[in-house]
Amino acid sequence: MKKNPFAGVRWVWMNGELVEFEKATVHVMAHALHYGSGLFEGIRCYANPAGSAVLRLPEHLRRLEDSCRVFRMPIPFTREELTGAVFATIRANQLPACYIRPIVFRGFG
Repeated sequence: MKKNPFAGVRWVWMNGELVEFEKATVHVMAHALHYGSGLFEGIRCYANPAGSAVLRLPEHLRRLEDSCRVFRMPIPFTREELTGAVFATIRANQLPACYIRPIVFRGFG
């Protein structure tokens, strides 16, 4: 039996706030669902004696911003806000190590 990769994840950062995992939904008419208009990054967070350590977060977020600029998909949050969101989500879920997947997509409307 395959292990659930989201076991223990209770919170997701979505549209500027922490949302319960089960309530983090996307509208069926979202542009990304119909046309695949979305971008993402894959970022590792490692357990460290000093606490969770996110590998090269500024570089990952800069690359996500650059990709969004190419696709004309503005991100309504600053890099500082996204950085805070990453760490807030890690803390809220009490994860010493995890895989972070920021996703930017065109929604409905």
